[in-house]
Amino acid sequence: MSSAGRSNCRRSAVLTYHKFPKDDWRPEEFTTQRIQLAGGETATMKLAERDVRLSNQFCLREIRKLNDGGHQTSILTTNFQAPMATLAASLFARWCQEKFFRYMREHYSLDRLIEYGTEPIPDAISVVNPAWRKLDSQIRSKTGQGHRLTAQFGALTLSEDPAESEFQGFEQRKGHLREEIQILDVEIDNLKQQRKNTPHHIPVKALPEKDRFTRLRTERKHFVDTIKMIAYRAESSLASLLREHLARDDDARALLRQVFQTEADLTPDPAANTLTVRLHHLTQAAHDEAIEKLCAEINATQTVFPGTNLTLVFKLGSS
Repeated sequence: MSSAGRSNCRRSAVLTYHKFPKDDWRPEEFTTQRIQLAGGETATMKLAERDVRLSNQFCLREIRKLNDGGHQTSILTTNFQAPMATLAASLFARWCQEKFFRYMREHYSLDRLIEYGTEPIPDAISVVNPAWRKLDSQIRSKTGQGHRLTAQFGALTLSEDPAESEFQGFEQRKGHLREEIQILDVEIDNLKQQRKNTPHHIPVKALPEKDRFTRLRTERKHFVDTIKMIAYRAESSLASLLREHLARDDDARALLRQVFQTEADLTPDPAANTLTVRLHHLTQAAHDEAIEKLCAEINATQTVFPGTNLTLVFKLGSS
C-alpha cells in the first residue's frame, strides 16, 4: 500500500454492540485471551472473530465474547487493523466505568451531600415543559385505561348454549365497551396532537412562577469530587505497583485501604531533610512483605513533601 493509501486509513472506526446477532458460533472457535482493562486490571475472555457482510454488502468485523454460561456477546467494528483483544477491551471498558462509580460511591462517598443549600438555575438551561409533561401523563393514563378495556372486551365470552337474555346482555356489554374504547381513542388522539404542538423543553426563564425550582449547590461538591478523583488516580497508581508483589491481583486495593486506615508515625529530620512515614505492621506477614517492596519503590522516586524541602521516606515498623 502506498503512503497516501496508508494515511487515508488513519481515520475513526466504528465499534459498537451487535444487538441482534445471528446463530451462535461453535464453541471451538473461541480462544482464551488475556486483556488489560483501562484501570490496569487484567481479565481473561474467550473471544472469536469473523468477517461479516451487511445486507448492503458493507463488510465489517464481528467479534464475539463467550461467557461461562454459554452466552455470546457480539460487537461489530470497521477496524480491521487492531488486535481482537484490544478492540474487545475498548468496548468492554465501560465495565471499568461502572466499577469505577460503584467503587467511588462505596469507598469515596462520591454521592455524598457536601453542603446544605440551594442556588438558582441559570435561565438559559432547558428543562421539561410542565405542560408537555402533564399531557404526556394524561396520554399514559388513558392508554392504560384503553388496554384494560380492550382486555375486558376480549375476555367476554358466551356459554355453549346461551339463552336469549344472556345473548342480549353479552351484546349490550360488548357494545358499551366498544363505545368506551372508541371514545378513549379519540381523546388519546387529541391529547397526542396537543402534545405534538407543545414544546418538549423550554428555558427555565419561560417557566411559570409556580413551577420554578432551584438546585443543590454544586461548586463546592465539584471541587471535592475533583479531589476524590485525584485520590483515586493516586490509589490506582499504587495498586498497579502493588499487584506485582501479590499472588492475587484483586487484593491490591483492599490492602491499600487497610494501609490508609492504619495509623502511622511522622518523624521529620530537618538535618537530613527527610520526613519519615513509619507504617504499622499489618495483619499478615505476606502483606507486610508486599508493602515493604512498595515502600522501596516509592522511596526511589525521592518525592519531596509539598511546601518543604523534606524528602519523603516510607518505612514499615522498625525496618
